[in-house]
Amino acid sequence: MTQVDFYILPSADPLARLDFACKLTDKAWRLGHKVYLHCSDAEQRAELDARLWRFRGETFLPHGPIEDDLDAPVALGIGTDPGSHQDLLVNLDLRIPDFFKRFARIAEIVVEDPPIRLAARESFRFYREQGYPLQDHRLQRL
Repeated sequence: MTQVDFYILPSADPLARLDFACKLTDKAWRLGHKVYLHCSDAEQRAELDARLWRFRGETFLPHGPIEDDLDAPVALGIGTDPGSHQDLLVNLDLRIPDFFKRFARIAEIVVEDPPIRLAARESFRFYREQGYPLQDHRLQRL
């Protein structure tokens, strides 16, 4: 069954979610996982792409839009097609995508911004009601 992890960040800045997504993606990729980053819109995806490029100046994290390579080790997507991905879903949308069940793990990243917190509470309740194993990680610092 899909494992769902909520990462609660000590920040109210919505962009802190993207920075943390870069860290989480880098760690997962280095451990051999394929990562699908589900973005809410083209603007968020462009911002995340820019942050992934400059995340670690000395190393390269191979990534790109899912439309360019359905099997990329790290793919950034919008919409309904995560390609062949089924390992780790990093959900940056405020809604749970319909295809979430196909993933082994899901990461939901939460900041202290009211709309994001509210959406996270609703997502947490949904996953719990569906019987998914939930874990929350309260980060002390970024």
